[in-house]
Amino acid sequence: MTLPDVAPMTELMRWGSLAAVGLGLFVATFSAARDPTSFGHRYWNRYTSSMERKLRPMFIFLPGRRIAFGQCIVLFAYVAAHILIDIPYWYLGVVVIAFVPGMYIEQLRKQRVELIESQLDGFLLALANALKSTPSIGAALGSVATVIQAPMKQEVDLALKEMKVGSSLEQALLHMASRVGSRQLDSALSSILIGRQVGGNLPKVLETTSSTMREMQRLEGVVRTKTAEGRFQLWAIGLLPFVLIVLLNALWPGYFKVLEGNIIGYILIGASSTLWVTAIVLARKVLSVDL
Repeated sequence: MTLPDVAPMTELMRWGSLAAVGLGLFVATFSAARDPTSFGHRYWNRYTSSMERKLRPMFIFLPGRRIAFGQCIVLFAYVAAHILIDIPYWYLGVVVIAFVPGMYIEQLRKQRVELIESQLDGFLLALANALKSTPSIGAALGSVATVIQAPMKQEVDLALKEMKVGSSLEQALLHMASRVGSRQLDSALSSILIGRQVGGNLPKVLETTSSTMREMQRLEGVVRTKTAEGRFQLWAIGLLPFVLIVLLNALWPGYFKVLEGNIIGYILIGASSTLWVTAIVLARKVLSVDL
């Protein structure tokens, strides 16, 4: 066989081995997922259920199985690409594929909570105005739901539906607070419940609460502005060691080999990692100003 004939044969064998590895991984994963007694099946169910539990309070009814299937497809494609082109530090990509969906969902939750908190003063003012014309808080909530925007509208609509099927006002509002998980929303709903129980001028109480929350949001905005530079420095300092490691290893291959294979090197790596984590934790603690 001549040399020009060897290259196509080698390429064909490479693609054949890639297909065999990919097929084996798929068959092994599929078999483990189908067996109800296997650890893989139990973990699959727990993972998909946890994804759905995180999405459902945000009124996103996406099946968790679809997210998990997407991760598996991306993971198989990534491993195949690593076999073909030998991606450096490929295990970092596996970690990213495994944790990015959960981090993205948590980011969506935080954004939704911030949007709800920004709507609280308007919601309380609208409720106070509605209570001036009707003494029923349930009827006032129904009229307010037509003038507010999502996502607060979604929460109020769900509370009204719970009240229609037998839940009390207290139960519906407590369920809303547990779904959202916001301290400011807890304070707003507590003012409604306490004002309803003790009596008095509830519209006036809600107006005072609304103005207080508006002032708190203004102060939090000032604090975020003042600490923005510090947060940027925190990100820069936190990422700088990894950037230096990649650059030094690219300029001088094997630069950090001296730290491998001996106890002193491992001690230095452990001490440096501990100091880095401690510095990040302390910096975050300094920047997390609680009003």
